[in-house]
Amino acid sequence: MHYRISSTNPSSRLLEIDFLLTDLSASTVELQLPAWRPGRYELQNFAKNIQRFEIFDNAGKPLAFQKLTKDRWRVQTEGVSALVARYTYYSNVINAGTSFADDRLLYINPVNLCLYADDRLREPCTLELAIPDDWQIACGMAQTAPNTLHASDFYELVDCPLIASPDLQHIQYEVDETRFHIWINGNIKPDVERLRHDFSRFSETQIRLFGEFPEKDYHFLTLILPTAFYHGVEHRNSTMLVLGPNDEGEGLYTDLLGVSSHELFHAWNVIRIRPTELLPYDFTRENYFTTCFVAEGVTTYYGDLILRRANVFNDAAYFKEFQVLLKRHFEPNGRAFQSLTEASWDLWLDGYDKGVPNRKVSVYHKGATVALMLDLHIRRKWNHTRSLDDVMRIMWERFGKPFIGYTLDDYRAVTEEVAGESLDWYYSRCIFGNEPLETLLNDYLAFIGLQLEYDTTDLVSTPSVLLVQLDDPAGFENRYRWLGEIRVTPSQR
Repeated sequence: MHYRISSTNPSSRLLEIDFLLTDLSASTVELQLPAWRPGRYELQNFAKNIQRFEIFDNAGKPLAFQKLTKDRWRVQTEGVSALVARYTYYSNVINAGTSFADDRLLYINPVNLCLYADDRLREPCTLELAIPDDWQIACGMAQTAPNTLHASDFYELVDCPLIASPDLQHIQYEVDETRFHIWINGNIKPDVERLRHDFSRFSETQIRLFGEFPEKDYHFLTLILPTAFYHGVEHRNSTMLVLGPNDEGEGLYTDLLGVSSHELFHAWNVIRIRPTELLPYDFTRENYFTTCFVAEGVTTYYGDLILRRANVFNDAAYFKEFQVLLKRHFEPNGRAFQSLTEASWDLWLDGYDKGVPNRKVSVYHKGATVALMLDLHIRRKWNHTRSLDDVMRIMWERFGKPFIGYTLDDYRAVTEEVAGESLDWYYSRCIFGNEPLETLLNDYLAFIGLQLEYDTTDLVSTPSVLLVQLDDPAGFENRYRWLGEIRVTPSQR
């Protein structure tokens, strides 16, 4: 499968795509456009952005075709050995999951606009870009020829976004045998040495946690906008980040660190440690699963914690972000009706919308909160000799590294193995239940000398969540070990 993408009139925001499919033998071929993208568990119906759609044989003769669904076409290919689908895609939105073009930027998420045939998903793909010779390409795919990228199959192709521009800034660093690339497009001049230092620290800390990195290279693809924005999406050996405004200074840098650490953790957790329901992805419909509180909640918990462990954040910076996390759950959703498993399932319904009052919880915010409680429960029982780190290492070794997928029962079994006891209470109250968690959370926060309180001085508005540090030497010692320690198993030393 070969794709050629161009933008002959960038101001129109139209991308022109030629899709070449060869070695045809059947009398008909069905072509499918993805209806959603991994990392965003909602139907986005990318076909709505297709403006013009035509199909030809390899001699340029039009082929008859019929639209079967909103994003599927059946092509008559009797006596035809190859076809070219030629279509335009309207790309007028910039976020971490879209595509966009202007006169100095070509930004592509192939999952938005690349057709496929069901029985050809495992075949190699090439993606050719019609761009000026002086433009750079930032992408996790291998570049096999000028302006041409190669993917081992369609799954790799659509998991590798790209930025092409003459204005890219490129910063590199290495940790062990992995080379990391920071690509930045936007009107900022970063402190290169600070970026390299801080990214190296949190990358190394995450690799120490798991013991190894899944890829030989990794790319932070970053678009900086003049307007306020915060969005990141994980991919196989890259992440797509869109941030702004470009004049926010230290706030923008903190956002960049936070989203980058979060997305890098996904390189293990969900890219490789993946729910079995998502293996392989079915791009035509909803892929329901109940463990997004693991995929996103655990990742959200570790994203900022890793920055503190790596000494990129100090205590004050970390607890500021920690309080924001607690506020986002307890102020609007602390008494919502849904459980975390229901919220995971219903991401496909309204997981990214505000929704009706007191109905749903966030797999990100509540998921991170209950991950914290599980971590502190294990640490308290085992005096920090075991922790959630051990859970994630086992999940990597048993499910991520062999890439076989895990179920909710698998995750529960691993957590109970590490805890050394049944966790019926935890799953009943925190995962399957919907009870308010303030009292239970405060029991665990007290172990690390912290407490969640509500500021009720303003009786008109919703009480604000405050994170308070207790004057408790034992709590301070436990907090120090929780924030600073990654215990390494003998096999990893």
